[in-house]
Amino acid sequence: MKVLVSGASGLIGQKVLSLLREQGEVAHRLVRGTVREMSDVPWQPSTPLAPGNLAEYDAILHLAGRNVGTYWTDRARQEILDSRVEGTLNLAQAAAHSYRKTGRPRAMVCASAIGYYGSRGDDPLTEDSEAGLGFLANVCRQWEESALPAAMAGVRVAHLRTSIVLSPAGGALTKMLPAFKLGVAGKLGSGRQWWSWVSLHDAARAYLFALENERAHGALNLAAASATNAEFTRTLGRVLHRPTFLSVPAFALRLVGGDMAEEMLLASQKVLPQRLLELGFAFEDHDLEATLRSLLQ
Repeated sequence: MKVLVSGASGLIGQKVLSLLREQGEVAHRLVRGTVREMSDVPWQPSTPLAPGNLAEYDAILHLAGRNVGTYWTDRARQEILDSRVEGTLNLAQAAAHSYRKTGRPRAMVCASAIGYYGSRGDDPLTEDSEAGLGFLANVCRQWEESALPAAMAGVRVAHLRTSIVLSPAGGALTKMLPAFKLGVAGKLGSGRQWWSWVSLHDAARAYLFALENERAHGALNLAAASATNAEFTRTLGRVLHRPTFLSVPAFALRLVGGDMAEEMLLASQKVLPQRLLELGFAFEDHDLEATLRSLLQ
């Protein structure tokens, strides 16, 4: 299989690219800016991509998008939305043209996020659950809709609605560790909000699974398990042998982080990976404490 990967410098992108190459697959990077490998394909997400650039690839793995873990100014909101919608639309349109002429690429596997569901309390969320409310829900909905040109042309399109990815190499866990190691961490708000999570190892495996499985299409929830914020906090503190008696009031988080804190830290999303399990994918990391110990040993 020959795969073109966007967002290959990100946390998931680096891991997936490495796994693809370890398995003997040909994996090239779709890159902005400096071309570092001879096989790199240059692009600008905001401008159309020549369909001929995709004709030699069996599949596209599309992971590119601006980091959402920053303060959401009006400019940042627009950049977060545009980086996903414009890039996906231009890539999907190029894939559609290429597929009609050459029959390739046959698949387009795109990143999405469980932010699609908004904050839903204790409700179990499957791929059939409706989109929620809020900035992230709106971004995810438009993000997924932007791939429609490829799907309508006959390309198999899958959207992996990705939960919190646990890795000591980056992402949410890395941002949490300093406070926990200092013993000044605690639950956020009430602590009753559900945090769904997946290890980086399983996240990368799931993206490869979606690339290879001909029945993988549409929305796929990428979450190994869920824990309340209070449970997650206690577990991480226990693994690090640090106290977690403190708590951060919700109003303080909203004061500092605004809507970003509301939707990323206080939102409750109990996500079930129903479709991936039906397709036969098996998570290797599904126990929170064991996973954290393995990652942080």
